[in-house]
Amino acid sequence: MPPSSSDSSVLLQRISSNNTHDFAYKQSHHQLQRRMPIPCSTEVPDSVSQYHTHTVSPDQCCSAVIQRISAPVSTVWSVVRRFDNPQAYKHFVKSCHVVVGDGDVGTLREVRVISGLPAARSTERLEILDDERHVISFSVVGGDHRLANYRSVTTLHTEPSSGNGAAAAVDTIVVESYVVDVPPGNTREETCVFVDTIVKCNLQSLSQIARNSSR
Repeated sequence: MPPSSSDSSVLLQRISSNNTHDFAYKQSHHQLQRRMPIPCSTEVPDSVSQYHTHTVSPDQCCSAVIQRISAPVSTVWSVVRRFDNPQAYKHFVKSCHVVVGDGDVGTLREVRVISGLPAARSTERLEILDDERHVISFSVVGGDHRLANYRSVTTLHTEPSSGNGAAAAVDTIVVESYVVDVPPGNTREETCVFVDTIVKCNLQSLSQIARNSSR
């Protein structure tokens, strides 16, 4: 069941062509862009935003979802950091098996998704796992799906609570951004809407689990 608006809020921001965070440069004979899909209206520390700057080619799209969670960052991180157990909060994941590695950077997992999605399995590599800065990143390196060259980065940081609780209370802000190829026959808009919806559902589930655990 999705969390109530009083406990959490979700902000979806797809990249527009005039995003002030876009820095374009030419390489070889095609245009690449450095994009940071966090909206200007959302203030995040520089130490966080640096992880969400992606190199995006003309046939890719990039986006970010932001979730405020009324729970300690340690509680949220204990769930997010489990590369071997994404199904703990990602309800579209049916099962996960580590095929190479022991949880460090470079570990490979094979994820099987629930029926009804245009995918069956995904092979994913752990790219970043920083317990001190609360950063995790993975990339899709194989599988039976349409999300080619998918790379996701998730960061956690704290902000003063917006609720009516104790003055010293803080919330955890989860930022998840990604870049992915636009599948043949689809538009950037369609691709972003599809992936954003999945990420949004995942983070809402994470919020519910973390808040229940911290009570």
